[in-house]
Amino acid sequence: MITAGIFKSLKSTIFLSFRRGMAFTEAKIRVEDVNINYVRVGSGDKAVLLMPGALGSARTDFGPQIDQLPSLLPNYTIIGWDPPGYGKSVPPRRLFTVDFFHNDAKYAHKLMEKLAFPTYSILGWSDGGITGLIQAAKHPGAVENLVIWGSNAYVDPKEVQIYESIRDVSKWSERMRKPMEEVYGKQEFPKLWSEWIDTLLTIYKEKDGNLCKELLKDIHCPTLILHGEKDPMIVPEHVPFLMDKIKGARLRSFPDGKHNIHLRYAQEFNQEVANFLIKSPKL
Repeated sequence: MITAGIFKSLKSTIFLSFRRGMAFTEAKIRVEDVNINYVRVGSGDKAVLLMPGALGSARTDFGPQIDQLPSLLPNYTIIGWDPPGYGKSVPPRRLFTVDFFHNDAKYAHKLMEKLAFPTYSILGWSDGGITGLIQAAKHPGAVENLVIWGSNAYVDPKEVQIYESIRDVSKWSERMRKPMEEVYGKQEFPKLWSEWIDTLLTIYKEKDGNLCKELLKDIHCPTLILHGEKDPMIVPEHVPFLMDKIKGARLRSFPDGKHNIHLRYAQEFNQEVANFLIKSPKL
């Protein structure tokens, strides 16, 4: 979701990456009909794909992970991507349809194939976690490990009220709003945000809120669910639901964590992720 102070964090990230001798790249690559923007740091044979939240990108959502994970995971290459219509993967303008999570999963998988990583792990935040669930289910031979947080497999009635309560971005604090305005512009950002909300409400009305419930049984890779117990964006019921439906899923909670635990508790979060990936069995 939306975070604050990210652009300052990214500048520090790039500087630190070069200072530590890490190979840092930001580039675009053609994936089907879209030029996908991505960042790449580290040079390990294995790969981790960072999946951003709503309207997010590698730049807006994952500064501490781009900075810290290469040191914690020296055998991994860290890839952060901007989904089609997000961040620097514009054009095209983002098109929100009821199957946009599935479309993102398709593009993300093809991106990793283009980057010559036939197998990879996923770190998915919020919307990126939903995309990751779909990706792991549809590409079981490719996704080695899955880590998600702030994510859900369906829209709960209480979340409809949450979405409506945050629709008007003019009521947000400047520090919450400004990063997205810098990416999309002051006129375009409110439109995109409302379209995102409208699409989730359509999914709630037309698909009984189902995002990917039927696919959870098809996830067979080691899965870690990280959860901020004070997350205001998802209802708590999602955690036991995911734990019940994803065979062998593990849970690590942050008692005071909210939606952005990977930023608020970056060092602890990143170490937890690194431990999980290092110790997880191979497919």
